[in-house]
Amino acid sequence: MKAEKSPIQTVMSWIRRQPPKVKAFLCVVTAMTILVFLRVIVHEHDNLFIASEAVHAVGISVLIYKLTKEKTCAGISLKTQELTALFLAVRLYCSFVMEFDLHTLLDSATLATTLWVIYMIRFNLRPTYMEDKDNFAIYYVVVPCAVVSLLIHPSTRHHIINRLFWAFCVYLEAVSVLPQLRVMQNTKIVEPFTAHYVFALGIARFLSCAHWILQVLDSRGRLLTALGYGLWPLMVLLSEIIQTFILADFCYYYVQSLMGGQLVLRLPSGVV
Repeated sequence: MKAEKSPIQTVMSWIRRQPPKVKAFLCVVTAMTILVFLRVIVHEHDNLFIASEAVHAVGISVLIYKLTKEKTCAGISLKTQELTALFLAVRLYCSFVMEFDLHTLLDSATLATTLWVIYMIRFNLRPTYMEDKDNFAIYYVVVPCAVVSLLIHPSTRHHIINRLFWAFCVYLEAVSVLPQLRVMQNTKIVEPFTAHYVFALGIARFLSCAHWILQVLDSRGRLLTALGYGLWPLMVLLSEIIQTFILADFCYYYVQSLMGGQLVLRLPSGVV
């Protein structure tokens, strides 16, 4: 006799059978439901941004554990780590010259650990690095982000260089995970620690997106004018939403695999 499925497994199986449009609709409804829940239970929405940075740090810690215990960097994208270090370094510069706060300290810690991961991949564990799979050309994201930051950036009273850097790090953060998704697309099989890391990124992106959306709602749109005028406020929100949806599909398959008791995540074609 077949073992009876749990209610969660039954729901996941039903969702898996649905067409893409239905899945997208369910994803939007789920996200809106979680946003409403967060708005009710989290009174200080800046805590969501702090939580986002904390979850990102947890993801980096998972990578550190993998590198130190398993002595392999297989499945990890060096290019995503380098893009992460780049946008964190730029954001730290902006924090120091524009607004030094708790986020500056959190970003400093995350940058330090990211640089350590880069060092381990480039030198100590280079033989295990899957360079042929990590074949996303980073200029495909760096150059467009630089161009868009020249065209659309904050209109605050800060120096123009600082405003351009601010815009650049916002745009680059939104797409920095693309090389990691390419690695997973090329391998199709994602081992547990890498899957945990990418899932943590997905949660961090969602919390950051929720922070901005709830801040805009609570301020009744005044936050958008505080960020500047023109297209910049909308681009900030769009960047946050893009970050979330880039990883939404992977997070769905991660949860599905976890519910099924599978340690290794196998991705269908065209997922990432």
